[in-house]
Amino acid sequence: MADNRISASFSQSDRQAVMQAIATIREKLPFLIDLTTEERRTMLKMGDKSRAFVSKALEVATQNPDFLPRSFDLEEMRRDMMLYEALYPVLLSLTQLQELVDDTCMTAGSEAYTSALAVYSYAKASGNVMGLDAVINEMGRRFTRRTKKKASDISAS
Repeated sequence: MADNRISASFSQSDRQAVMQAIATIREKLPFLIDLTTEERRTMLKMGDKSRAFVSKALEVATQNPDFLPRSFDLEEMRRDMMLYEALYPVLLSLTQLQELVDDTCMTAGSEAYTSALAVYSYAKASGNVMGLDAVINEMGRRFTRRTKKKASDISAS
């Protein structure tokens, strides 16, 4: 059997506490928005180089507001940048946490699935075990492949 990378339990009370902490985070960030795939694809994105550019532009605009049109909202630009700067460390922290949770969940699932395959293999190899035939057959359905109908079979139907 493969090496066991994780052996832990997650109590119901700890799970509830974590879920409450997540709810608190969401409550403290009521301004979060949900973008569509298209919005994400077409939106300008600020990376490290753009971040320096935006900071410089904000500085220039603050020191020289006379060349900006009246419709330009300098205060809104400042608020957007301040929000970005405030959220960025939160984003990094949550991203790291999500990766750890994802990796742990994937590993636990992989180990459970590996163990289940071993149980199935041992059950099949043991021969005719009293009362397990139906369960073994049911487990075996996981591995049955459905045959794809040929295009001519589908059009004839």
